[in-house]
Amino acid sequence: MTLIDQISALRSEIEHEIPTIDSADAAERFRLKHLVKKGTIQSCVEGLRMVPREEKPLVGKALNELRALAEGAFAHAQEQFGKRSSTPHLDLTLPPRGQRRGAVHPITQTVDKLVSIFSSMGFEVAEGPDVEDDTHNFGKLNFAADHPARDMQDTFFIDDEARADLLLRTHTSSVQVRVMENMKPPIRCIMPGRVYRNEAVSARSLAEFHQIEGLYIDKGVSMADLKGTIMAFARRFYDENAEFRFRTSYFPFTEPSCEIDMSCFLCKGDGCRICKHSGWLEICGAGMVHPNVLSACGIDPNEYSGFAFGFGVERVVLMLTGIDDIRLLYDNDIRVLSQF
Repeated sequence: MTLIDQISALRSEIEHEIPTIDSADAAERFRLKHLVKKGTIQSCVEGLRMVPREEKPLVGKALNELRALAEGAFAHAQEQFGKRSSTPHLDLTLPPRGQRRGAVHPITQTVDKLVSIFSSMGFEVAEGPDVEDDTHNFGKLNFAADHPARDMQDTFFIDDEARADLLLRTHTSSVQVRVMENMKPPIRCIMPGRVYRNEAVSARSLAEFHQIEGLYIDKGVSMADLKGTIMAFARRFYDENAEFRFRTSYFPFTEPSCEIDMSCFLCKGDGCRICKHSGWLEICGAGMVHPNVLSACGIDPNEYSGFAFGFGVERVVLMLTGIDDIRLLYDNDIRVLSQF
């Protein structure tokens, strides 16, 4: 059957259906059958490409007349029966639905709780700029000039004609530097904030996330003070019966350095998915402030000592909630966020 024959047959079918359109629902069925993108008329339009060039004017005219016929019939039915409502009938006698109240984002909830605990332990809150210079982000924190963290793969550098040393801070340790430059010991501060690293986005990492770091500097501060502070915090925040282990590590700005593990508060050390069946959860990195850092910030390391610690807020949220994909915290999916 040629296309012109198909058009003729379809015209007969439409002319037969038009008198049967006796309601808004019937008009909608007519539209869905003939006038939508995958309807009968459009299928004929697509077949026009296969028609020889000399026959296209005749076939095209027939198609236009067929479309005009169908659209006119549908428009007439709309005027006669009214547009079909896409909303259900409203029963005004039903009681109203309660208002859905919003909630604080789980990251904000966690930061607020962390700040509250550390504030009760005597720590003040300090903030600093997100756009930093190389000196505060790396130089005064004892990073060598060829340290890998300065590489473009890890740091977002700012393209500025006036200055070549601007970047998005890679940690809130830069705030520690500014605090030490502008305050005299004793210093006891925490630094919550957003940080940026040039990393691939995955279920476990983001290019933009949150950190909280802490700093305590005074005369006679020792590793025992660091241990006591972290253990007291963790027992209030996670599990009052938690056990801890301190593992040696390396950070340019602390010496000695350590990473701190806590017995899993979910499985009580028996092993589960969250702790990767080890029975332990890494909660933070820490150490005694390096003498070079104290000197660079104008504090005499022969008179004062101190400790610093830091951890990622998103990691804490994942541990507390059991969420296994960090991206869910930023997708703004109300089904996820409404649980918190």
